[in-house]
Amino acid sequence: MNVKHVSREGAGAADDGAPAGAAAGSTGRRMEAVISASFVLLLIAAMARFLTHHPGASNTWWVIGLTSLLAVAYVARPAVDGEIPLPWRRAWLGAFVLGWVVLVLQAPSFAWSAVAIVYTALQLLPTRAALALITVLTVLVVVAQLRINGPDPLLIVVPPVVAGLAATVFVHMQRQSARQRSLIEDLVQTRRVLASSQRQAGVLAERERLSREIHDTLAQALSSQLMLLQAAERLWDADAEAAHRHMSTASDIAERNLVEARRFVHDLAPVDLASGGLPEALQALARRESAAGSAAGSPAGGPVVRFRIDGEPVPLPPAVEAGLLRVAQGAVANVREHAHASDAVLTLSYLDEDVVLDIADNGRGFPPDQDARRSAPHRGHGLRAMEARLRQLDGTLTVESRPGEGTVVSAAVPLRAAGPVPAPEDQE
Repeated sequence: MNVKHVSREGAGAADDGAPAGAAAGSTGRRMEAVISASFVLLLIAAMARFLTHHPGASNTWWVIGLTSLLAVAYVARPAVDGEIPLPWRRAWLGAFVLGWVVLVLQAPSFAWSAVAIVYTALQLLPTRAALALITVLTVLVVVAQLRINGPDPLLIVVPPVVAGLAATVFVHMQRQSARQRSLIEDLVQTRRVLASSQRQAGVLAERERLSREIHDTLAQALSSQLMLLQAAERLWDADAEAAHRHMSTASDIAERNLVEARRFVHDLAPVDLASGGLPEALQALARRESAAGSAAGSPAGGPVVRFRIDGEPVPLPPAVEAGLLRVAQGAVANVREHAHASDAVLTLSYLDEDVVLDIADNGRGFPPDQDARRSAPHRGHGLRAMEARLRQLDGTLTVESRPGEGTVVSAAVPLRAAGPVPAPEDQE
C-alpha cells in the first residue's frame, strides 16, 4: 500500500510544479520523429507562402535564415529523458519560443507551426506553466491570422479550440501513462513480496519437515538410550550382568542412531527401509522396542511391541513407506513415554483401496473428549507430525481412546493416491 500511495503522488505531481514530461516519460522515438517532421513541413509551407506573397521583400534572407535555424533546433532538440539537465532543456525552450515569436512578427504565416511547440511545452514544463504558455501562443496565433486575413470569427475560434483539444488529449495521455506506470510498479512490488513470502513459507515448511524427521528418528533413539542408561545405572551395583546388557543394548541403539543420522544427512530416508520393505522395517522396529522395554525392567520403562500383517503385501512408493514408518515410530514413542502400557501391537493391513497401519496399546488412555494433540504440548510433535505426514500422502489419521482401555492410532493411505511404484532406474 505504501508503494501505491507514493506512485499516485508522483502521478499527480505534474499539477504541483513537477515537469509534465517527467511524469509521462518518453513518448517514443516514432512520435518524436512524427512531431519533428510535422514542424518542419509547417515551416516549409509557411516559407513557401511568404515567398509567394512577398516576393523581393527586404527581410527575405533574414526570414529564411531564422526559419532554417528553428527547423534545425527543433529536430535536434534535447530529449525529454536524455542526460541534459531539465533547467537547460527549459532554457532551450525559452530561446526557441523567443526565436519563433520574432519569426511570426516578421511573417505571420509561421504562426500555425505553434502546434508542435504546444507538444514540446507540455513535455518540458509543469502543467500549469505549459498551459499558460499555450494560452500566450494561442493569442499570438489569433493576432497573426487577423493581421493576414482581417476580422474573421472562424480564425478567432479555431486556434483556441485546436490548442485546447491538443492540450487536453496530451495531459490525459500523460496521466494515463502515469497511472499505468504506477500499476506496473505496484505489480512488480507485489510479485517481489509474493516471491519473498513463498520463499519464507518454503523455508518454514522445510524447517517443520526437518524437525519432524529429527523427532521421529534421532530424538526417539536418544530417548531409548537414556532409558537404558538410567536402568544400567540403577543396576550397576546390584546386578552387574544386567547393567552390562543394558549398556550393550544402548550401544547398539547408539550405533544404529549414528547410521540413521548419516542417512538423515544424506537423503532423510529411514535406514530400516534400506534393506527391505515396510513390513520388514516395522518388524525391526517392534523387535528393537521390545528389547528396550525388556531391558528397562518395568512396564513404565517400555512395552513389548508385536507386529502383525493382514492381507497380501503390495509394493508401495518410497514416500508412502517412509511416511508410514515414521508414523509408527512416532506412535510407539508416544506409547513408551506416555501410555504406561505393557503391550503394543503394530498391524499393517493391505485392503482393496487403502493401506492401513494401526498402533494399539493397553495403556491408560484418555477421555474421548480430550484433544490428544494438545494433551502434551511440551512434546512439540507427535500426533501433529503424524497428521502432517499423512496429509502430504492424501491420507488420514484416526485416534480412538478411553480411560483405562488403551489407545488405537490408525493411519490410512489410499492406494490410488500412492500412485505407481517407480522403476528401479527412476528411484536412482
